[in-house]
Amino acid sequence: MDKPSDSIRVQVCYAKPEIQRLYDVSVPRGTTLQAAIEQSGILGEVPEIDLLTCRVGIYAKLKTLETILRDEDRIEIYRPLIADPKESRRLRADRKSSATPDL
Repeated sequence: MDKPSDSIRVQVCYAKPEIQRLYDVSVPRGTTLQAAIEQSGILGEVPEIDLLTCRVGIYAKLKTLETILRDEDRIEIYRPLIADPKESRRLRADRKSSATPDL
C-alpha cells in the first residue's frame, strides 16, 4: 500500500479585466489558505491584493484565511465589488421601464 504524500497540489487564482493569474503550488498537508497564497508569490506580483480586505474562497465558496487546504483545491482571490448588485439591478430595471413606451 502506498504511503500518502506529505504534500498536496493547489491552484491560486486571481483575475481582473486586464490580468489573469493562475499559480500551481505544492504545499505541505495542513497548509492554510493564507500560507498557500503567500507561497504562490502572487502578493509580490499583484501588489493591490490585500488579504485583510479581499475575500477568498475555494471553488466559489467563501472561506477564511485559516481554512486548511485539501489536495486539488482551487483558491480564488476576489476583488472588491465596485457596485452594489442590488442597486445595479434596480437601476437596470428603472432604465428598462422608462425605455418601454406606454400602450
